[in-house]
Amino acid sequence: MAIKHAESGEVIDLRPLGEGLKDATTRALVKTDHLELIRMVLSAGKEVREHSAPNEITMYCIEGAIKVGCHDTTQRLEAGRMLFLNAGEPYSLKATEDSSLLVTMVL
Repeated sequence: MAIKHAESGEVIDLRPLGEGLKDATTRALVKTDHLELIRMVLSAGKEVREHSAPNEITMYCIEGAIKVGCHDTTQRLEAGRMLFLNAGEPYSLKATEDSSLLVTMVL
């Protein structure tokens, strides 16, 4: 079964999941030829090893807090804050709390 992505003009609910965060999973929201939006869910302690995206990427923290390793430093990305990375920039993630992020990738 194909994943249902939002259609043009469809409203997407990005409000914090609150208590539902513990049972939520990462989900693709939109995918076109040039853009992909994902709601990434990471439980506290979960790590994403260092890697890079081939094109520009943003990460907007909807809820929780994430440590982002990039540019030879570690930054805290918490609710309401966003990070932009250039194409090919290596980064890693570690959730310090149960968290969800809106990840936007240029394809």
